[in-house]
Amino acid sequence: MRFVRGRVLDVGCGAGRVSLELQRRGLDVVGIDVSPLAIQLARERGAADARVGTLDTALEADERFDTILLLGNNLGLLSGEQQGRRLLQKLARLSTAKGRVLAGSYDPYDGASALAQRYQARNRGRGRMGGVERLRVRYRQYATPWYDVLFASRDEVRQLAKGSGWTLRQFIDEGARYVAVLKLAPGS
Repeated sequence: MRFVRGRVLDVGCGAGRVSLELQRRGLDVVGIDVSPLAIQLARERGAADARVGTLDTALEADERFDTILLLGNNLGLLSGEQQGRRLLQKLARLSTAKGRVLAGSYDPYDGASALAQRYQARNRGRGRMGGVERLRVRYRQYATPWYDVLFASRDEVRQLAKGSGWTLRQFIDEGARYVAVLKLAPGS
């Protein structure tokens, strides 16, 4: 949390755990999530500005943020190489001149099982990043559409940042898990 400052955008805020803590610390936080029920719960828990939608639908065109959070493995929203760079470029446009992104993930290659290694090799053979996982969430009769989630090594994050409007400042490590700290590149 020591890297969070200014106006904050919490992407994929869920029920608002992080948004509420930052709000408690006196920060101006906008939380967005595609789940209406998660946003309802965040509001019930006291989130002052929790919105249903995506970066394209939940924000006003002129809104800018000093810190953009993609915590709780939400680096996965980058989906892959091309989509990831486009999303990082979009986040650069939403950022103030001193903006930063804090993005959480884990290294999918660190301690990967033989099955996971075969999956990663198959991805690379298809021209995809090794740590892209195709997911669908199901609960009883409900199911989301299929979507891609990216789990990336630190080197892959470093490569994704190049040409995206961001530079990698550092990693906050917790074993295989990490938070990448990106800062807006000069001239972006």
